[in-house]
Formats: sequence, C-alpha cells, structure tokens
Amino acid sequence: MTRVLVVEDDPQLVRALEINLKARKYEVDAAVDGGTAQRLASARPPDVVLLDLGLPDMDGIDVIRWLRGFSRAPILVVSARQASDEKVAVLDAGADDYIPKPFSMDELLARLRAAARRTRSAERGETTAVIETEGFTLDLLAKKALRDGRAVRLTPTEWHLLEVLVRHRGRLVSQQQLLGEVWGPTHSTRTNYLRVYMAQLRRKLEPDPAHPRHLITAPGMGYRFEG
Repeated sequence: MTRVLVVEDDPQLVRALEINLKARKYEVDAAVDGGTAQRLASARPPDVVLLDLGLPDMDGIDVIRWLRGFSRAPILVVSARQASDEKVAVLDAGADDYIPKPFSMDELLARLRAAARRTRSAERGETTAVIETEGFTLDLLAKKALRDGRAVRLTPTEWHLLEVLVRHRGRLVSQQQLLGEVWGPTHSTRTNYLRVYMAQLRRKLEPDPAHPRHLITAPGMGYRFEG
C-alpha cells in the first residue's frame, strides 16, 4: 500500500483527507506540525507527502528541505499562500507540485495518484522515449512529432523545452529551471521566451490551444506536461 504523510494543522482538513485517502486504500500518517512530520517520516518513510506551509512550529519550506536530505518521495504542497515568489521558492526547495487552497478533493487525489505512479515507474527504472496522447505522439529519440497522424515540425529549441517538461512528466517545473536548462543561466529572467515558445508548442500540438490538456501553465510559477 502507498503510505501518505499528511502535514497539516487544520484538524477538519486532516480528517477529510484521512477519510478520502483511506477509502482509496492508502495508508495515512498525519502530523500537525513540522517536528511531528520529521519524527513520522524518520520512523515510517512516506511514499508521498501532502504538506501545508503554514505550520505552527516551522515553515513548510524547511520541512521540504529536511525531507530532501534523505527522501525522493513526491511532495505536494497544499497551501493558501498566493505570492508567486513563495510558490517558486517551494519548487526550488524540492517540492513536486503546488495545489492552492481551497482545492477540489478530486483534483488533489488525481495529482497524488500521478505522483505515486511516477515514483513506481522510477523505482522500476522505466523510461519513456515515445509519448502518446489522444491528439499527438512524440518520439524523443528520433525527434519526430505527429499530430492526428501527420508530421509536425518542431524547432530544436521547442524539442529541448519539451524534453525538459517530459523528463519531469506530471511535475511542475519552475520558470527559472526551464530557462536555465534550455537557454542557459544568463537568461533566467526572460520569462517572455517561455510564453512565446509554449504558445507555439500548443498551436502545433494541442487540439485546442486555448484550453490545453497537456502543456499546462501554473501562473507565476512554471509549466507542467501531463500525458
């Protein structure tokens, strides 16, 4: 069974999460503060972590850094904080995703399932060179893209951007990380590059570019590939 560590100081929310997770056959450990989270994670390492940032004894970002000292378990931050710089700091500290409060329980559970699947695939050493969606196919090794069975030409920069997103499939990748990997560290503030190239990729690949299903934007934070 997948073990989920819930780190949250709101008892009503903890109860709701415990009920929904246990009903879906997850094992659940709950911590109301950072110190308890550290003790539980040390005794029973979690497979996935759901983490609030506003804890009574320490900031959630410190918990993320502590966890990343020994664990690669996906960390899904669930928080009411809205400032873009705080969201980016969360990703830079090692979180895998950011879910703003209030949230849909169905969406949270879907993201948790995706995170758990990625972990199992990584543990089995699985890699995917061919990505297939209902609208397009990407062959990363051959650098070939098909949309509705027809070849689509992508530029080298578009391929590089896609490769970074696909490598972190299902995980939010910060703007700074994308800019650094694709254009280099001297371009870390050129967020307009990302807007332009992501718009181009959506026009070339997404069935409905105005409502993308695979190339997802998290405003002020970064981008995620779902597929």
